[in-house]
Formats: sequence, structure tokens, C-alpha cells
Amino acid sequence: MIYLVLALAIISVSLLIALIHYRSQIRKNCHQLEVMQKHSSNQRLTSEVPYKEVKELVRRINEICNRYQEDKIIMERNENNLKEAIANLSHDIRTPLTSLDGYVQLLVMSDSAEEKEHYLQIIQNRISSLKELLEELFTYTKMQDQNYELTIVPMDGRQCICETVLAFYEDFEKRGLTPEVNFCEEDLPIVANEVALRRVIQNLVKNALVHGVSRIGLTLEKTDGKLHFTCFNDKKADEIIDVDQIFERFYKGDKARTSTSTGLGLAIAKGLIERMHGTISADVKDEMFVIDIFLPLKEKG
Repeated sequence: MIYLVLALAIISVSLLIALIHYRSQIRKNCHQLEVMQKHSSNQRLTSEVPYKEVKELVRRINEICNRYQEDKIIMERNENNLKEAIANLSHDIRTPLTSLDGYVQLLVMSDSAEEKEHYLQIIQNRISSLKELLEELFTYTKMQDQNYELTIVPMDGRQCICETVLAFYEDFEKRGLTPEVNFCEEDLPIVANEVALRRVIQNLVKNALVHGVSRIGLTLEKTDGKLHFTCFNDKKADEIIDVDQIFERFYKGDKARTSTSTGLGLAIAKGLIERMHGTISADVKDEMFVIDIFLPLKEKG
């Protein structure tokens, strides 16, 4: 009987000590959570009791805190990126709008039919530029949706690229440039989206026309079972191009340039190519800026 009473007493004392430890641990963790909440602290919960259930609870709460901290950092980064994007777009869109306003006033004040026609032509060109800017923004926004998919079908990659490049004939003439073109003669069947592929080639050629000094080159060939398109142009001697950033949104090698480009063209090209299961890369070789595109060829049968 004495041993039973003694055993019960020991058990009661042990339970009391365990209860005290539990309550002390809970009070301490509550205080830690309060500090973390008030001061946005990176502090984490600690456990000083030898009970695995408490340690597991503390570990899981710390994991949630870590995940929250990571999400907060990502949200802040995205917010800063959004502010930068709005600032860039505001500048890029304001430029043609300001120009439009000026030419509209000149059009209204002019009494010459010839001058009116001249101003109308300029206004139409500015409106076209503005439409292109907005279309780039719309396309880029779609690219940010991870669930956005392109409809891809079998098509002749060579024909699509040839037709797209030929459409720039007048643009090359205006720049006084004769592009170095080297296209293969064989068919290059691929599974892709024709509109998207044309858009990619257009963006690359436009980029070369804007930044090329005296040389522009275009090659199309079959490489390792893939359609391989290359677009290259020479660059200014003092121009620095960060190839690691070239496909990032709003990247502009020359920060001072006043072109109406949004800096989204290459970012859009990358997004479209990847959705067609291809790859795109950039490099600087012998003072030439080079962009390579690879698209898998359609298997026979």
C-alpha cells in the first residue's frame, strides 16, 4: 500500500512538473510570437522542453514563419518591379502622346493643304507606334500568366521566317543596309504557332534595325535536328550589352536612348519561343550582338 501511494505521488509530481514545463514553454512561445508580430522580427520560436510533440509544433510554426518571410520578400520585390514597370511605361507612352498633341495643334493652325497632309502622315505614324507599344504590353502581360498556352500546329518554319524577313525590305532600304542573308533551301517542318513565330522574328529584326550600325545578318539552317535561326548586328564600340539581362523586361542597353521601344520585344520573344518548346539565347562575339533561336523539327510520320 505504501509503495502504491509512493508511486502515485511520484507520478503526480512528474505530471505536475511536466505541466509546469508545458505552461512555461507555451508562455515563452506566445511572448516570442508577440515580439515577432510587433517588430516584424526574424526571430524564431525555440523549445527548451524535452518533449518531441512540442519540438515538432515549434518546428512547424517556424516553417510557416519562414515561408511567410519568403513570400513577403517576393511581394516587396514584385511591388518594386511593378512601380518600375509603371514608370517605364508611363515614359514610353507619354513620348508619342506628347508628339501627337504637338502635331495635332500644328495641323489645326496650318492653312496649307500640303502641310496638313504632312502633319496627318506624321500623326498616323505616331498612332501606329503607340498601337505597337500597347500591343507589346498586352502580349507581355499574357506571357506572365503561367497557364497561358499557345495553340501549336504543324507548319513550314522556313516559309514563315522567309516571308517575315522579306516584309522588312523597305526598312532595310531606309536604313541603307543590305542584310547578310544565308537561308538553307530545305524545308524545315516544325510544330509551332505561326502568328507567334512571325512576332518573334519581327521583334528580332526590329531590334537589329534599331541597334545595328552598319551590319545586319540573318541565317536559317538545320542544326542537330532543329530549326536554327540566327539574327546578328554590329554594335557601337562603347556599347555595353548585358547578355544575362537582355531578355528581362524593360532592359535597354542604352539607358539614354529615346526610342519609342518599351524594351519588351526580346522578353516577349523569349516567352513565345519557350511556349513553342524552343530555346533562345544571346551573346556578343567579335563586337557582334547575336541571338540564336532553336525550334525542334517535326518528326516524320
